[in-house]
Amino acid sequence: QVQLVESGGGLVPPGGSLRLSCAASGRTFSNYAMGWFRQAPGKEREFVAAISWDSGNTYVADSVKGRFTISRGNAKITVYLQMNSLIPEDTADYYCAAGLTGDSRRYIADKRNYAYWGQGTQVTVSA
Repeated sequence: QVQLVESGGGLVPPGGSLRLSCAASGRTFSNYAMGWFRQAPGKEREFVAAISWDSGNTYVADSVKGRFTISRGNAKITVYLQMNSLIPEDTADYYCAAGLTGDSRRYIADKRNYAYWGQGTQVTVSA
C-alpha cells in the first residue's frame, strides 16, 4: 500500500521560510514523478513543483520560481520542498503526490496524472 506522508507545514510571517517533507513508502518509485501541489480555500488544486525520480529533472511553477526548490533525499524515498520568501498568496494546503507522468512539463504538472496523494499539510503565511 502506497503511503505519502507530508510534514513541515505551519504559520510563518511574510518573507519567512519553510521546508516541507514527503516520506513515501509502499512501492518502488522508479519511472515515477513526485510532485507538490497546493490548494487554497475556494480555489482549484494547482501545481507547485515536481521531480522526476529517475532523471532528477525538476519543474517549478512560474508563480514560485526563484523562491521554491524541490529536491529528494538520498537514503530514503523523501521529497522536500524548500519555500523561501513566502508571501500571503502562498497560503494553502500543500499535497505531495506520486504518478507515472513521464519526464516532460506538460504531463508532470497535470494533477490528473498523479495516482497517489498524501493528506496534505497546511501552510499559512501571515503577520
